[in-house]
Amino acid sequence: MNTVLISLACGVAGYIIGSIPFGYVIVYLVKGIDIRKQGSGRTGGTNVFRIAGFPAGLLTALLDVGKGAVTVLLIRQFLPASQGWAESLAGIGVVLGHNASIFLGFRGGAGGATSVGTALALWPLGGLPSLVIGLFTLFVIGYASLATILSALAVAIVFTYFGLTSHAVPLTYATFGWGIVVLVTIALRPNIVRLVTGTEKRVSVFKREG
Repeated sequence: MNTVLISLACGVAGYIIGSIPFGYVIVYLVKGIDIRKQGSGRTGGTNVFRIAGFPAGLLTALLDVGKGAVTVLLIRQFLPASQGWAESLAGIGVVLGHNASIFLGFRGGAGGATSVGTALALWPLGGLPSLVIGLFTLFVIGYASLATILSALAVAIVFTYFGLTSHAVPLTYATFGWGIVVLVTIALRPNIVRLVTGTEKRVSVFKREG
């Protein structure tokens, strides 16, 4: 099997792993409800926090980070010679699976935490700006959707820049970066409209829905 087919298969494997709906499971166990019918309807850490509290939201975010990171690290371990394509496509697959889970009727989250986890696993120095920007935007500015978009843009820009100007990372990692920009933008279209119109809800660790 050639490198192209192997890399595509890694993308499919990433999608299946990314489809694991940690937020859905955690909210069901904690509250006995379907999170798709609550709040924003998404399964990511922000909506879990609003519906089930900070510990549940934090656990969801950590697990979503972990599924992206573990997928990339495993594929890199077993397929080190794909010139970055296997990891990049697997990373895109994980975020796509998180946003459109095969187990939840192609519904899911927005991909913020999963994108950061995947980026950190691809190249920690490249993923770190995304993490910092995302946390600052989330906890200081207060917009989870904006945090997700800016984090994805940071990944795309950093990976593209270093892929073009140095040998620190394969340029193929830029494919992952711009791929997740597209995916999170699609997932957050309603939020983008609310950001533009000034009606987007802020996130506060001190407030949540019942």
